[in-house]
Amino acid sequence: MKIEIHPLKKHELKPLYTNPNELGFCKLFTDRMFVMHYSEVDGWHNPAIKKLAPFQLEPSTIVLHYAQEIFEGLKAFRTKKGEINLFRPEMNAKRFNRSAARMCMPAIPEFDFLESIETLVRLEERWIPSTTGASLYIRPFMFAADTTLGVRASSTYTYCVILSPVGPYYAEGFNPISLYVSDEYTRAARGGTGEAKTGGNYAASLLAGRVAREKGCAQVLWLDGAEHRFVEEVGAMNIFFVFEDRLVTPALNGSILPGITRDSVLMLAREQGLKVEERPLPIDEVIGGITTGSVTEIFGAGTAASISPVGSLRYRDQDYVVGNRKVGPISKKMYDLLRGIQYGEIEDRHNWIRKVALDQHAAA
Repeated sequence: MKIEIHPLKKHELKPLYTNPNELGFCKLFTDRMFVMHYSEVDGWHNPAIKKLAPFQLEPSTIVLHYAQEIFEGLKAFRTKKGEINLFRPEMNAKRFNRSAARMCMPAIPEFDFLESIETLVRLEERWIPSTTGASLYIRPFMFAADTTLGVRASSTYTYCVILSPVGPYYAEGFNPISLYVSDEYTRAARGGTGEAKTGGNYAASLLAGRVAREKGCAQVLWLDGAEHRFVEEVGAMNIFFVFEDRLVTPALNGSILPGITRDSVLMLAREQGLKVEERPLPIDEVIGGITTGSVTEIFGAGTAASISPVGSLRYRDQDYVVGNRKVGPISKKMYDLLRGIQYGEIEDRHNWIRKVALDQHAAA
């Protein structure tokens, strides 16, 4: 792509945060954004990086009425050597286009997707925290831009990338959280949009999320939409269970998001000699395992939270405590391995890291 870069004057730049330990998650956004447009006549065109600013949308813009939009989430990590690492962004590019296909939206060439991210991150390099555990969150997204109230796929779209320096996703940090098992509400069903990263899936989760917080839990653990019997995923991450010497996670079935961190954990776990199972997992088996002690650990895996240990499940108004609410050894091992690779402290034997060159467009 030939990206038009709009230079910013010094007085237009925001002041940097002063304490990376107080960043929270996506409370502060950087100075610039990437924007590109699509039409059926011109395809993708006019790629530009400009000052972060609001969009102006007509009240009849399709996305506001029929939720035709998708997004991705990934991070840039600063190593102790000052290098900038992206973690498996090629997988984000592929998943973005799978989501686009499901939502009847145009694909973006993977090279262009990666270039849009790398160019923006390079220009906003000063925002990337130097503290291990903090990073720069990257949010690419696309939305329908036609102005009509007819129920149909749009013929025009806007693609955008915005950035935010972040700390831990959960206020608890790397400490066990509680999950609320919802057998009343449904996030997604097979044949629906559950495996696409689209906003409607998350909107459908908000009410159950409120119930979870009212019950003192951080997130919802979703069950399948047909029977409310099989474990699927958590609102912001995939889920793993340690049954003695086995690591078990629900099999991808069309209603579960194919997480990039999930895939990475499965590969790392097998390398560590763990027995790994991807299969349908009844909630009764989980509760029974916690009760008998055969379930020794539970943890979530996702881009936002990385590895998040789970200390208890609340199911049908009863709390089931796992591992005395302490971080288990496998959860800790996966956390250390992932973080070590992402921050360049452990050898990347899988070529998962894509380095962002910092010498191009430096004067822009």
